[in-house]
Amino acid sequence: MDDDHHFVIAKEGWGHIAIVLFLSIIATILAGWWSIIFWLTLLFVIQFFWDPVKHIPSNSGGILSPADGRVVLVDRCINPEDGQDSIKISVFMNVFNTHSNRSPVEGVIKSKIYYPGQFFNAAFDKASHDNERNVLIIEEQNGWSVTCVQIAGLLARRIICYPQEGDRLSRGQRYGFIRFGSRVDLYLPSRAVPQVTIGEKVSAGETIVASI
Repeated sequence: MDDDHHFVIAKEGWGHIAIVLFLSIIATILAGWWSIIFWLTLLFVIQFFWDPVKHIPSNSGGILSPADGRVVLVDRCINPEDGQDSIKISVFMNVFNTHSNRSPVEGVIKSKIYYPGQFFNAAFDKASHDNERNVLIIEEQNGWSVTCVQIAGLLARRIICYPQEGDRLSRGQRYGFIRFGSRVDLYLPSRAVPQVTIGEKVSAGETIVASI
């Protein structure tokens, strides 16, 4: 299982960076200043996989954002995994956001479910149902649970989720990564009180999106 012992460049990006760096050097040798496009691409790839240290809030009742990005949905709904009334909060990550995902709560993973699917724009709500996605149901010590769904997007082609059923995640722990634009949905108990609004920017492991 992944944890927070990693460099400020996500390990998921090391191979990509190495390839683009190699191509940039070769292009410079062969084409001189025309290689600038390769170096700009390298800067973009490094930026995409930038993975800074997060400062986890001490408020134990606060549910943390699982992703960096922009809130695109805050609403009441039925959790598709258990049929319960829920509060749904969705965070959309564009290609300029950090794409590491972090646990919104501390708890044990009761279920891990993978769904194959399409690759529609993750900013649209239909992505919650139609796109490729990976579901974690995390049960807190007091018995309530949070459903955290990683969703592939228009450009995303790989969802990475390290923990398995039975593993325990600490609050704000890094648990996965989605490459190149995506979305994370949270389904919270119906008594949860949202602390964010649509359009608000949030930071994974740092922004409290709801309280219970």
